[in-house]
Amino acid sequence: MVDKQRAFATLLRQGVSMSEACRRLEIDRKTGHWWKNGGVVVTGSGTRVVEPVIGRFEGRAESDRYLSEAERVAIADGTRAGKSARAIAIELGRAVSTVARELNRNRASDGVYHPFTAHALMRARRPRPKPRRLEVEGSLRVLVQHYLDKRWSPEQIAHELAVTHGRPIAVETIYQALYSPGRVVARDASAVLRTGRPHRRPRRRGDTRRPRFLVPITPINQRPIEVLERVEPGHWEGDCIIGAFNRSAIGTLVERTFRYTILLHLDGESRAGAVRDQLIATFGALPPRLRKSLTWDQGSEMSHHHTVAEAVGMPVYFCDPGSPWQRPSNENTNGLLRDYFPKGTNLRVHTLDDLRRVSDELNRRPRKTLGWKTPHDLFATLQTMAV
Repeated sequence: MVDKQRAFATLLRQGVSMSEACRRLEIDRKTGHWWKNGGVVVTGSGTRVVEPVIGRFEGRAESDRYLSEAERVAIADGTRAGKSARAIAIELGRAVSTVARELNRNRASDGVYHPFTAHALMRARRPRPKPRRLEVEGSLRVLVQHYLDKRWSPEQIAHELAVTHGRPIAVETIYQALYSPGRVVARDASAVLRTGRPHRRPRRRGDTRRPRFLVPITPINQRPIEVLERVEPGHWEGDCIIGAFNRSAIGTLVERTFRYTILLHLDGESRAGAVRDQLIATFGALPPRLRKSLTWDQGSEMSHHHTVAEAVGMPVYFCDPGSPWQRPSNENTNGLLRDYFPKGTNLRVHTLDDLRRVSDELNRRPRKTLGWKTPHDLFATLQTMAV
C-alpha cells in the first residue's frame, strides 16, 4: 500500500493525471481522489482521516525515535492478520511497549486501527511547546505548592503524590516549574531547593563529553603488549599528587618494570607548563633505552603532551576517564608518598632537596615483587648498561 501511494505521488508530480495514475497502478478512482486531495472518509467501520500523498513523501525523513507511516501500516496489517503486539514488534525491531502503546492510543472508537489516521493524530500531537502539566492541573499545582512550603525535595514530593494521592508526576516536571521564567509555582527555586541555585546548572551526557585537549591524545588501548607484560624497562606511569585547596602539586613518575620513582618539583603558577618543562628535563637526562613510553591520566596538567612526546622522543598514552587502575604502579606509589606529603597540606613548602630525599628513601626499600631487591640498585645497573 505504501509503495503504491509513493508511486502515485511520483506520477502526479510528473504531471500525470489522476485518472491515468489510477489506471497505471490499478487502483480505484475514488481511492485516487482520497490520496490526491485527502479528507475525512466515513465508512461502515467508522471515520478515517486521509492525508494527501503529495508532500507526505517529501522533505526530511521522520526521526528513528518515532514510528514511521510505513511502520504503522505494518502494525495495521499485522493486527488484521491476528498477530500479537510482541510478534509485530519483533518484525519491526521495536520495543513491545511501543507497539502496544500505539495500538491503545490510536485505535478508533470501533476498535479498528487505521494507520493513516494514527499517523495524522501523531503529527497533530507533536507540535511544541505544550502547556506544562502544573499550569493546566490546578489541584495538582496546589499539592506541589503545599509540599514545597514544607521544604520537601521534588523527589520526595513526586513519591508522595504517587503513593498517597494517586497523582503520579515526574520529578523533572517539578524542577521545570520551579525554574520556569513564568513561575508556575509561587516559591522561588533558590528559597526551596537545598542547593540554593537560582538557575539550573547545565549538564552534559556522558557520551557527549567534550575533549580536554586541543591536540588529540593516544588512548591506552594502543599501548604495545610489552608494556603490559612489564618485561621491557623504560615504560613509565605518571600523575600528580595535589595539595590543599588544589593550589600545589608534586609530579610523580614510576618505572613499570623496576618501580623506580622520580618526583617532579612543580613550583610555578602554570601547572601544565611546569609539568611539561619538568618532564622534558627529567626524560632528557635519561638514555634513550629508558624512555620508551609514558602513561598518564586525562588531567589538564598534560595539555602539552604533544610537546613532551616530540621533545624526548617517546609516545604518551592516556588512561580512560575515571580509570586510575590502569596506572597501578603509580597509584600504589602515590599512596606511599602520602606518608611524606599528607593530604590537605601545602606542597609548596617542600624543596627540590626534600623531594630527592623522599624518592631516594622510597627507591632504597626492598620490594617483594622484585625478589627483595631495591628499585635503586636495579635501575642503577640498567643505567650503567644503557650508557
